[in-house]
Amino acid sequence: MSSIIIFTFLILLIPPFSISSPEDDNLTAYEVIESYGFPKGILPIGVTGYELDKSTGKFKAFFNGTCSFSLEGTYDLKYKSAIGGIISKGKLTNLTGVSVKVFFFWLNIVEVYTTEDELGFSVGIASAGFPIDNFEMCPQCGCGMDCNGVSVRKNKTDLFVSSL
Repeated sequence: MSSIIIFTFLILLIPPFSISSPEDDNLTAYEVIESYGFPKGILPIGVTGYELDKSTGKFKAFFNGTCSFSLEGTYDLKYKSAIGGIISKGKLTNLTGVSVKVFFFWLNIVEVYTTEDELGFSVGIASAGFPIDNFEMCPQCGCGMDCNGVSVRKNKTDLFVSSL
């Protein structure tokens, strides 16, 4: 009888997991975020791997090192060697490892969300939305979207000004 109680107790302690099909194992981090409704361009080129717990939505992406770049001379962005958050359809919350320079201050981007035609970014006290088309291409560490003197981004972005 006591072995049944111990077995039941152990089953309750084991966290739930999801079984992924071999097809899922072949997806890149870029394809995974696209499957949740995000454009691949929210991740810079150079993701070396990722982790996804489908049961909780915990997502992590890994780079060989930190990654910094400027977008159109307006925003400086920094990605740590590991970034993460909770991903669900059209929403990435509890984001860690990504920061943006607004004026003279570095602020952590804590949430990314999509609407029909916009991608929104929140730093907690303020948020800003940009045309989703701006994120069709992935930025490159060091030069962003203007590498080798060729700009691939077509729409101008605005400063973080909207308050929550």
